[in-house]
Amino acid sequence: MNWKTAYRSFYYQGAPEPEDLVLPYDETVMLSIDVQNIYMKIPEDPAERERWGPFFRRMRETVMPNTRALQDAFRYKGIDVMHARIACLFDDGRDRSLSQKKPGWNFLLLPKDSGDSQIVPELSPKEGEAVFTKTTDSALTGTNLRLVLHNMGINNVVLTGVFTDQCISSTVRSLADESVNVIVVEDCCAAGTDELHYKELEIINMIYCHVLSSKEIRKIMNL
Repeated sequence: MNWKTAYRSFYYQGAPEPEDLVLPYDETVMLSIDVQNIYMKIPEDPAERERWGPFFRRMRETVMPNTRALQDAFRYKGIDVMHARIACLFDDGRDRSLSQKKPGWNFLLLPKDSGDSQIVPELSPKEGEAVFTKTTDSALTGTNLRLVLHNMGINNVVLTGVFTDQCISSTVRSLADESVNVIVVEDCCAAGTDELHYKELEIINMIYCHVLSSKEIRKIMNL
């Protein structure tokens, strides 16, 4: 299967194949979501370390290398590479959205200058690249990204990062509601488990975005 027939949910079984993608360089950006130091810290608890093992392996062996290669290809062609990260303005986090204040795994207190809130060194922004700081899941809702994309004349966003079923999905849906054409790069994203990752891709594919591999997007864009 290729991107036109893969990752189809119940709603799109038997639907016509989408048209070929046309992604002009001056109307397209790449956006990497939340690949931050906090998410690459190995848990001290052995049980948690084992539970999260597949995620860390996917990040190290697949997501981060593929994302860096795609970023470099975009840069080489002169296409803008952008970044988003979760970070609060106040050390006590009172500016965070409700979802980041709730107890549980999603509770995040990441002051903007803390080491945990920084983008991982392997994917660190190059000089002059835009970095959007958010206290929401969606990179569109919590920043001025909407205005920036509009001012730049951007119609297409190539999306990578974590987590597929959370901040990626929220950003995809927000961009789709703004009539932006979104491409999610499957092998440049990860969720806590592969099951969550692939299920979310089925949910958002075709209605909110197109799901492609990095190989497919590079071929389409001649990168």
